[in-house]
Amino acid sequence: MSAATTAAAQKPAPAQTSLSRRGNFADRVLGTLTTAATVIILLMLCVIVGDVVIGGSRVLSWEFISAPPRNGMTAGGIFPAIFGTVTLTLLMTLAAVPAGVATAVYLTEYASSESLMARLVRVCIANLAGVPSIVFGLFGLGFFISTLGRAIDRAAYGGHLTYGQPSLIWAALTLAILTLPVVVVSTEEALRAVPRELRDASLALGATKFQTITHVVLPEALGGILTGGILAVSRGAGEVAPIMFTGAAYFLPYLPTHLNDQFMNLGYHVYVLATQSPDVDRTKPLLYGTVLVLLVLTFLLNLVAVLIRLRTRRRLQAHA
Repeated sequence: MSAATTAAAQKPAPAQTSLSRRGNFADRVLGTLTTAATVIILLMLCVIVGDVVIGGSRVLSWEFISAPPRNGMTAGGIFPAIFGTVTLTLLMTLAAVPAGVATAVYLTEYASSESLMARLVRVCIANLAGVPSIVFGLFGLGFFISTLGRAIDRAAYGGHLTYGQPSLIWAALTLAILTLPVVVVSTEEALRAVPRELRDASLALGATKFQTITHVVLPEALGGILTGGILAVSRGAGEVAPIMFTGAAYFLPYLPTHLNDQFMNLGYHVYVLATQSPDVDRTKPLLYGTVLVLLVLTFLLNLVAVLIRLRTRRRLQAHA
């Protein structure tokens, strides 16, 4: 074969050259658009966070963080709201994470692919994920307070109003149901990522299915499970609509001491300051300060969860 024939054979066809040019052009356009979208989102985030930081730093002080509100919430601090938000988030996490993990373990490890119960559970989880948060608040009011709470009062307190009213425990359980789909889905994905060979090896060594799940599968999937808990904390800490009907108080200058007490919440406090205050100019600095504290508190809660996840991973790697 001559050199001219070889060169002709190696030369790309005109159609291939045209497709290659179009592909390169499309790649450049797509890269430019995605980069521009990322920059726009980051700029918007910087503007929002910068405005909150600048406005909130003017009123941020130790008194603002540690003192209760005074003078119709136009003076004083927001410590009851901080305490209520942290307590609510912790109770919500304690209720949502175990239930979500147990549901995901059932769907992944025990239920067959043709199980009617598993399909119904997955349909319910998908529907829960799409329900507006205000509906969860109405559900909590109707089920937890009017039905379950009143039943507890009749059975244990002779009809005296104790749990049949908005309170901390009902708000936490309502938020737990709200965040349950996040925990279930993330835990399912983490369990599916565990290699099947690990399960087979454990069963071959004589371990039961329960022992395999508790000693092999769950430790391997712990990072994903904690990620689901972090996402639940992120969503639940800033929700306002569900707790408006189930426990949040408009003005409560003392701390809740029992599960059936009402509480103040940072998110609800922001809503009240923005919409119900008779003096907007005086409450505007307090509004900015409350939003800044809420952002910092949510970040700190997430940071604690991330540190727990990293420490757990390192401990598991050290024992491996």
